[in-house]
Amino acid sequence: MDIEIRLADYRDPGDAAALVALLDGYARDPLGGGTPLPTEVRATLPERLAAFPTALSLLAFADGEPAGLANAILGFSTFAARPLLNLHDLVVAVDYRGHGIGRRLLERLESVARERACCKLTLEVLAGNEAAQALYRRVGYTPYALDPDHGAAHFWHKPLS
Repeated sequence: MDIEIRLADYRDPGDAAALVALLDGYARDPLGGGTPLPTEVRATLPERLAAFPTALSLLAFADGEPAGLANAILGFSTFAARPLLNLHDLVVAVDYRGHGIGRRLLERLESVARERACCKLTLEVLAGNEAAQALYRRVGYTPYALDPDHGAAHFWHKPLS
């Protein structure tokens, strides 16, 4: 299997279609929420990512077919006074799992972060997603604790209507 990983061009119709299809497949998976992306999101996501200057996406193709996706957002660490890169979505299409595509996407994302002088990579992972956690640990990620005496950090949110 020939695997190519490259930065997505949000304005390229082929890249935009691959990004939306892969993310929609992930959204339909129980670990992605179990429901398809809303029609508006499918219609506008590439355009809105293109307008968001700190967004970047990596696309993986296996023998020319869309096989994986990593969406990331550049942020900033005030404690390090340097940028950081947050992995927001990591997707490997069901038919391509077990072929090292997720690992290769993470390795490429790390290269991009180093090129941009980032101090670290961050991500959120569901407590029950043991397969993803195992992958993240294999490539060097660990739960975040500023001070181990105070425990690991938790990801919280507050939806805004």
